Amino acid sequence: MKKIEIEDLKNIREGLVIPGCGGDLNEWIDGIHQMLRQEGILKNDSSFDEVYAFDYDDVPHLVFEMKDVELDIGKLAIWRLNTHYIFGGTWLSDFKFNRFGWDYETAKPEKPDCELIGQNGNIFNLLGIAARTLRENDMPEQAKEMTKRVTQEAKDYYEALNIIGEYVNITGPEEEPQMEM
Repeated sequence: MKKIEIEDLKNIREGLVIPGCGGDLNEWIDGIHQMLRQEGILKNDSSFDEVYAFDYDDVPHLVFEMKDVELDIGKLAIWRLNTHYIFGGTWLSDFKFNRFGWDYETAKPEKPDCELIGQNGNIFNLLGIAARTLRENDMPEQAKEMTKRVTQEAKDYYEALNIIGEYVNITGPEEEPQMEM
């Protein structure tokens, strides 16, 4: 579990928010995991690897990030509805919009410009430049995620470029203004 600030929620795409978690937060995390396994929601002994704690209105909240988790999303949605009166669980996207007015476009971090056009086109060179750009823009988690996705998910060069383009605005060198004659 990692303690975060409200602004950090912008960097999490989707998750399950459990508000009002008092006491030992690790007990909450273990208990939620156990319930979701018993209900057949978490598959193949999967678990939420990224769980975050944050305070909102002086009340501790947990976010179970739904990234790289094998789960039955339909069962999770039904579980959330059936246990809402107990836990008050909601989707992170709903929480961000209802509490702060952040929709996906306003909540997602802005992509920094990255000069890749005109560089050595070796995909590992481009990946390194893009990762460095993200780290220089205080986005180290996005740099790690992008690198992992390119090296583990991309099936070809163009798919790798598309993934990089999800994290940075691919730009070229500034062109010299041309003089009119």
